[in-house]
Amino acid sequence: MTSQKHTVIIGGGIIGGFAAWYLAQTGRKVTLIEQAQFGKAASHGNCGYVSPSHVIPLARPGQLTKAIKGMLSRQTALRIEPTKLFSLAPWLLKFALRCNSKNMMEAGQACHPLLQSSATLYREVFEQQNMQVEWKTDGLLFVFRDQHEFDEYAAIDAWLKQHFDMGAEPLAGKALTELEPALKPGLAGAWLYRCDAHLRPSRLMSEVRRIITGQGVTVRENTAMKGFASTGDRATAVTTNGETISADEFVVATGAWTPLLNEAVGIKLPIQPGKGYSITMARPKLCPKYPMILEECHVAITPFDTGYRVGSTMEFTGYDSSLNRHRLNYLRSGAAQYLHEPTAEPVEEEWCGWRPMTADGIPFIDRSPRFNNVWIAAGHSMLGISMGTGTGKLIAEMVSGQKPHLDVTPYRVNR
Repeated sequence: MTSQKHTVIIGGGIIGGFAAWYLAQTGRKVTLIEQAQFGKAASHGNCGYVSPSHVIPLARPGQLTKAIKGMLSRQTALRIEPTKLFSLAPWLLKFALRCNSKNMMEAGQACHPLLQSSATLYREVFEQQNMQVEWKTDGLLFVFRDQHEFDEYAAIDAWLKQHFDMGAEPLAGKALTELEPALKPGLAGAWLYRCDAHLRPSRLMSEVRRIITGQGVTVRENTAMKGFASTGDRATAVTTNGETISADEFVVATGAWTPLLNEAVGIKLPIQPGKGYSITMARPKLCPKYPMILEECHVAITPFDTGYRVGSTMEFTGYDSSLNRHRLNYLRSGAAQYLHEPTAEPVEEEWCGWRPMTADGIPFIDRSPRFNNVWIAAGHSMLGISMGTGTGKLIAEMVSGQKPHLDVTPYRVNR
């Protein structure tokens, strides 16, 4: 008889959690280590969208103009801290070179199958494991105040329909306010993507922990990775702040912290922490039924069964974990332009977290170039929740030598 193989996963977010779940299905012993608390970083306070419609990356035509404005004003969704320009320069150059239609299409084609796979797998695991995550499949509204912006979006929707078979339903006037009475009258209109869904991220992470520990996965919190012990081209153990953990295979799923481990994994990955904010509160009396993105200000709204969240924005300020009161106020003022009751009391949580932003908008799901038994699953940008199950399954297939259910070429680390 052969001994049971042992896999260590570094990172206790949505990617690490589902990697643990699918790896446990292969019969492996799985240990997951997390430097802080499981599910409490970017996987905690985001807006909870599972959005196959989100195939367009941040790097797109016109985004450079917005980035420049974001250095000059606080009243923009995208903000770049001018004092960080020097350290951000290499990433920003890669990003700038991708802000064109050809590269936007390339990113969309890379992300589309992973988004579709994840949406299907979420439905399967929720049903099979009876996961209570406040799962809703009503869709997602893209809402516009400006008539010109609303009309122009028709070309983007046509592009999504042509290339990815994901068209939206346009709504305006009485049809919009009848569908969603929480919206103010007089808005230009909205586009409804019925293919999208949403959930409460904190509930998702607690349920993921429940099912993986039930499958025998060991979760070790407050255990920070320091590096790998190795022999030749194989890692033999992960060294942490408290102990050395030996294993046969390792998965690095550390999100925005991954660049801090570049030396350990043997490649310099172009990932930057993009800070997002959210405010979680009680449901307003006139609470939206649909989650929505308020397009002109890029503020996102998510109604949960047990609460309500206003979130989004993108702030490039390095590894700064402080709450910027101006950004929180931006969320409130943005929501107030569209909704009868944009906020409510009491406020449950004001939060910020780092998204792992790649310059091209495509995640890295690949073997480390330094070790043949270390895999990397990071750089999911704003789509970590949306891509969580598909990435977890891909990593399990790659580690266990199964044929991947998707073509992994677009996600290679040396692209």
